[in-house]
Amino acid sequence: MLAIRPLRPQDIPALLAMIQELAEFEHLPVTAKAEDLERDAFDRQPGFRGLLAEWDNQPAGYALFYEFYSTFRAQRGLFLEDLFVRSHLRGKGIGRALLAQVAAMAVTENYFSVRWEVLDWNKPAIKFYEGLDAVLMDEWRLTALEGNALRKVASAASR
Repeated sequence: MLAIRPLRPQDIPALLAMIQELAEFEHLPVTAKAEDLERDAFDRQPGFRGLLAEWDNQPAGYALFYEFYSTFRAQRGLFLEDLFVRSHLRGKGIGRALLAQVAAMAVTENYFSVRWEVLDWNKPAIKFYEGLDAVLMDEWRLTALEGNALRKVASAASR
């Protein structure tokens, strides 16, 4: 039986375990710590919101999202940072239910959009999103400054 509810502080260990499972699937390192996630989720000004999916009262997946702003539209949107379902529970509608819950929150809270990223090699996820009529924004390129590059650019700022 599926249940979806807002993330609670006591869910942080299970959340971190699932983040590690997602990172393993995506071949990425994890530096997140439980205390960091708890702080950022439940601080006075949270960095993100989250939903936990449970299947038969066991953690099955999660969605983490946060607000972004479109200057062109002068409207707020939600960015879905992670949508994850444990591998042994895929195909049960959990991912679709999590995404539906995030979409319902976006509509209720008057956000214009829910956006997210998908790895170009993750064909099952792309097929799933296309089946929802999601728009793949291939003309946009994800760009990031991290580590030394971030520090190098920052060093040019006037102080």
